[in-house]
Amino acid sequence: MKIKNAVALVTGANRGLGKAFAEKLLAGGAKKVYAAARNPSAITIAGVAEIKLDITKPEEVAAAAKACGDVTLLVNNAGIARGSGFLGEKSIANARAEIETNYFGPLAMSRAFAPVLAANGGGAIINVLSVLSWISLPGGGTYCASKSAAWSLTNGLRLELRAQGTQVVALHVGLMDTDMARDIPGEKSNPLDVVRQVLKALEAGKEEVLADETTRQVKKGLSAEPGVYLVAASG
Repeated sequence: MKIKNAVALVTGANRGLGKAFAEKLLAGGAKKVYAAARNPSAITIAGVAEIKLDITKPEEVAAAAKACGDVTLLVNNAGIARGSGFLGEKSIANARAEIETNYFGPLAMSRAFAPVLAANGGGAIINVLSVLSWISLPGGGTYCASKSAAWSLTNGLRLELRAQGTQVVALHVGLMDTDMARDIPGEKSNPLDVVRQVLKALEAGKEEVLADETTRQVKKGLSAEPGVYLVAASG
């Protein structure tokens, strides 16, 4: 699909990658961008339509789909990371919170907006995933599991929405220069560059974006023995 004259809804648009998506979509000629956040007063992007939306609340998801009936592009960007392993004291609570936001949130949004996209010609969905969709690292296993579930969701949505002409794009990316990764050491991608890659792929009809070299190398290594590969990936 084309960005020019598209009507987009971006979740988690108040900062980081979500803000970059909203800005780039406007700059690329989108007719309208709905910038969604739990606290819309935190949105500081000129030219967007601000909406209050917590993707873990069914009533707010339904209200957004009703209010934004002209959407042709849904960007499922909102996500959380609790920095939790599987065996810690709060691991179950953290896992549930991450699954609710990172998996059930995009699922609820996609279900609510699939009829909207169909009515508007098919359109597209972009799901923000992670290089951690494919590996598990110490201290972040519950987040990795939620992103792995979201990857499976993305693949399933692609199959189910193909008949109505909806393009489903998976974005896999490692560290980005955002608040979420602020305290994590390592080389970080510029969110605006990541968005540029995604929108280019969207217009080219592609279904997957590997936004940095780490992600590309991890994808290539998925056929390795699990133990060997995890050591290499975490080193």
